[in-house]
Amino acid sequence: MQLILLERMRNLGDLGDEVTVKSGYGRNFLLPQGKAVRATPKNREEFEARRADLERHSAEVLTQARARAAQLEGVSVTIAARAGDEGRLYGSVGPREVADALEQTGAEITKAEVRMPVGPIRNTGEFEVEIQTHFDIVTTVKVVVIAE
Repeated sequence: MQLILLERMRNLGDLGDEVTVKSGYGRNFLLPQGKAVRATPKNREEFEARRADLERHSAEVLTQARARAAQLEGVSVTIAARAGDEGRLYGSVGPREVADALEQTGAEITKAEVRMPVGPIRNTGEFEVEIQTHFDIVTTVKVVVIAE
């Protein structure tokens, strides 16, 4: 399926790129979410007419993401979790808990923006967690996990 991207997509392309994707991905995700349109001659003309607006919107989103990342610079959050005597957690601290703790500090973070490449935290201590507010913008926050 040939599509024209209306915004930058990780591992797929940039704004205005014509890409070939599997039909299910295009029909079930890209088209309904408004992230792409079918690559027809009519849609190509409409895209070129809207290109300046889409680029301006993309720049605004990038500016907002930079501001949110700057707000998170040097932030440290403490999360209390049930733990055993040796500091091993009974459960784990995942992206949802980190996002909730950051929201309590006043930051606007969603669970999807929290990157934990090693997986959930399973011990008490200090950890560095990445927050990706935009494809190009990643900041690090300190998460301190303590026993309840």
